[in-house]
Amino acid sequence: MVLIAASVMAKGGNALVTRQYVADMTRARLEGLLDAFPKLLVGSEKTQRQHTFVETDSVRYVYQPLDNVYMVLVTTKASNILEDLETLRLFSRVIPEYCRSNEETEILDKAFDLIFAFDEIVVLGYRESVNLAQVRTFTEMDSHEERVFNQIQIAQQRAATNMMNEKVKEIKKAEKLKKSLRHGGGSASSATAISSSSSGLNMASKDFGSTSSNYSAPVKPTPIQPMKSAAGGGKALKLGSKSTTDDIFLQQLKSEGQILGADSSSKQQQLAGSTVLEDVTEQNTCPVQFKCVEKITSVVTRDGALDTCEIIGSVSLYVTDPKFNTVAIRVAHEAKEGGAQLQVHPNLDKKIWQANSLLRLKSAEKPFPVNVDVGVLKWRLQLPDEESLPLALNCWPNESQDGCVINIEYTLQKEDWELNNVTITIPLPPATVPIVSECEGAYEYIKSKSMLVWTVAVIDTSNKTGVLEFSTPNGHAEHFFPVNVRFASGNLFCKIAVEGVETMSGGEPVEYHAETKLVTEKYEIL
Repeated sequence: MVLIAASVMAKGGNALVTRQYVADMTRARLEGLLDAFPKLLVGSEKTQRQHTFVETDSVRYVYQPLDNVYMVLVTTKASNILEDLETLRLFSRVIPEYCRSNEETEILDKAFDLIFAFDEIVVLGYRESVNLAQVRTFTEMDSHEERVFNQIQIAQQRAATNMMNEKVKEIKKAEKLKKSLRHGGGSASSATAISSSSSGLNMASKDFGSTSSNYSAPVKPTPIQPMKSAAGGGKALKLGSKSTTDDIFLQQLKSEGQILGADSSSKQQQLAGSTVLEDVTEQNTCPVQFKCVEKITSVVTRDGALDTCEIIGSVSLYVTDPKFNTVAIRVAHEAKEGGAQLQVHPNLDKKIWQANSLLRLKSAEKPFPVNVDVGVLKWRLQLPDEESLPLALNCWPNESQDGCVINIEYTLQKEDWELNNVTITIPLPPATVPIVSECEGAYEYIKSKSMLVWTVAVIDTSNKTGVLEFSTPNGHAEHFFPVNVRFASGNLFCKIAVEGVETMSGGEPVEYHAETKLVTEKYEIL
């Protein structure tokens, strides 16, 4: 199939929106082809059919009437008419997706949105393998991480503004106090105390950001804390502001019309935050720290068959003390049994690694950098079938006259594993509010992105299966795919762990901390 152009034309014959896909055709030639189309329809009985076409000596017009407009595809006569009709159906569904009506004014207002959508369907005259939901996703180019980052930035700006207002109030109070002391004949010692406390607090306030640095600090009768305490206070403010940021973020999401599930996860987030803080504190006490991380990229068909699945893992070293920048790491692994391909850093001795599973520098003159994450070991692993995946999803959309009923069931296939912060994202038809009848865990309807987010805090043997059932008043099966899954786990596919750390010369043991984590790079059901 070679598509020359796609056009939305009015009943009177005017071209409202036209996208040309063939570069070797002039504008005058294309306008001539479009001007000839209304003349070919005069007196034709085919205009009453749902899908029609007319031909000339050089091209074929495949079109569909849509109320007051025509959706027209101009193709070569050698193109496959069945493929042309299938492409025409997709083009015809794009128009009501972006336009509230089929009026000429509405189509002209949404002209660029339609052109962008047309470009996702056809490239250089050839049809792309996409559906309507994918076209919507590609044209939106929405980033959840960017949106969260912007919300956090707004919350931080508001917090800084509130802090500035409080400082202004305190400064005004301090000025009033100074004036009262001057008029009341205050002693020189009290004035000296005021001056010293103001300067001390002004220095401490610099840690909170440039927003409040233009104001001098208020008078306080309490003793001035040293600079170390002020820096610690800055960190406490940063950690404590997370709850305020989350509250503001949730309020803004609710104001946009989003629906939150009945099971609140605020306590789980607080526990997760405290756990992260404890981990950081524990790691900071150890001079040598490790991170064993695996990233899984998997694509599964909606029938449950595994399309692709790749595991990429790495071990990174973080040294906080220069005394231990030449340590040797003893690693226990079962890479051969799992089929993983291990590779060590070029600065490490491969012979010692192959003989003793010991990661050791070739030369002490090239030590590990301090306070920098350095990769020392990496591996790659391919999963053979879908049964090797930790989590399986069974998606069943059932279409009916009243809409669609969607059943999604998860199954933990590795029963000795524990999955944390499981998030399953299901796309929805535009402007459709789902009605959830059954849910294991919590759910959230994001109106701005037309998606339903299903979250389960922990999946283990106690809840190795779970069901989400909801219905929509419209839509079809294609609207609810692809389904994206995200989770984290402390288990790894490649059985690998840091067994011990020792000095390079004497072999003396060194205190260390190791963290193991599996994350999803891409986990999708098409």
